[in-house]
Amino acid sequence: MDFLEELGIEAENSAAFAGTWLPGAGARFDSHSPVDGRRIASLRGASRAELEVVTARAHEAFLRWREVPAPRRGDYVRRIGEVLRAKKEPLGRLVSYEVGKILEEGRGEIQECIDIADFAVGLSRQLYGLTIASERPQHSMRETWHPLGTVGVITAFNFPAAVWAWNAMLALVCGDAVVWKPSEKAPLTAIAMTKLCAAVLEDDGFAPLVGMVCGSNDEVAVPMTADPRYPLISATGSTRMGREVGKVVAARLGRSLLELGGNNAVVCLDDADLDMALRAVLFGAVGTAGQRCTTTRRLLVQKGVRVELERRLLAAYGQVQIGDPLEPKTLMGPLIDKDAVAAMQAALAAAKDQGGELLYGGEVLQLEGALAGGSYVRPAIVRIGHDAAIVQHETFAPILYVIEIADLDEALRLHNSVPQGLSSAIFTANVRAAERFVSAIGSDCGIANVNLGTSGAEIGGALGGEKETGGGRESGSDSWKAYMRRQTTTINWGTTLPLAQGIHFGD
Repeated sequence: MDFLEELGIEAENSAAFAGTWLPGAGARFDSHSPVDGRRIASLRGASRAELEVVTARAHEAFLRWREVPAPRRGDYVRRIGEVLRAKKEPLGRLVSYEVGKILEEGRGEIQECIDIADFAVGLSRQLYGLTIASERPQHSMRETWHPLGTVGVITAFNFPAAVWAWNAMLALVCGDAVVWKPSEKAPLTAIAMTKLCAAVLEDDGFAPLVGMVCGSNDEVAVPMTADPRYPLISATGSTRMGREVGKVVAARLGRSLLELGGNNAVVCLDDADLDMALRAVLFGAVGTAGQRCTTTRRLLVQKGVRVELERRLLAAYGQVQIGDPLEPKTLMGPLIDKDAVAAMQAALAAAKDQGGELLYGGEVLQLEGALAGGSYVRPAIVRIGHDAAIVQHETFAPILYVIEIADLDEALRLHNSVPQGLSSAIFTANVRAAERFVSAIGSDCGIANVNLGTSGAEIGGALGGEKETGGGRESGSDSWKAYMRRQTTTINWGTTLPLAQGIHFGD
């Protein structure tokens, strides 16, 4: 596989980087492809002692980096973006092979990394503060933003490059260092990204700004989250994981940025354009084999169009080609591993026990030839009542629950009744219904779309959600403020010392 050689992935790799690659003194583990079950490479995991080295060197680099003017920091990020552009194809193929995304999605993920680098370059000249009118004569006030420190970034397997880039590109222009703890299910993408980005920084001694430590939770994640040298921990993953990270970071009064589970719904009203709705639901439910935080998991469809939309969905699902994600005609690759396959089967069994009717799919597929060792399933459609307990939970697999609703009032009540609050969408031609859905009395999610699906956010808008999704925001908008500290400054340029609020003390 030429893309592995082009990216410097060898049969054995260290998973600890502190400006230089460390020996890897933690437990060894292998990276297997869900495409065919093959071992891609053997990893020498990071130890707790190596985490200490990475942390210390990142902090040392930060102390110098924070003094570099922000536009110059942006120029480093610009060059990182150029390197990613040059290596987009091999990186996209690595993402596809390591986590099972179809090739277009693998390429698209690297494009997101490039896009956020471009966004960050512009941002490097726009880290604006405020001037504030003082009530005291001959006083001026201003609010400024300063680098925060070393940011710990914990990522999941499903976006093995983009989520790190969303955090890292912004953190770098803000003047921070970044230490990455990638998923042990996708370490090679992290190694490749780290090598490419560090090469831009190393000539000026700044390579430790992009530290990496891949290892067990006990050796890496737990001590990282408890370490006060990480003023911010940005963690993406399950709600269960987020609860643990949030609790540990809060105990030391640190900051956490959490992007956790989603239970995303599409509301389809009787007046919807069903051609548009069909495409959005199909990609939202089947894309990345249902392993996106923004995957469409619930379809709340009005009674008048339920039968027709179900008919169209069944026909469309039957045309989804499942197989090798590196092949251009494939629309759905494998789940990440056999545990994910088992979790899908357990969810389908629970749905049946709770009154659900399996309309399509759900089978475990045994493909032949080179793909025999892969983790393939057929995507499932289940008609079910919204009161079923399984509907309240996120299963990281391609299961679409179809729920009939009477009107928009019922749709909103059911839509907002789940614990998660990440992404949402409505299909309607009624401007009143659309505006209500995105209003304060509509969707309670961090993302609310009209006439497009739940999946596929752009980097210009912040990604994140409410409730058990964690409340964090990554990527665009003003998300940069999470990576900086705010300072209010008052300067007395007069010759007297008046106090605020007209207070007189000892006059």
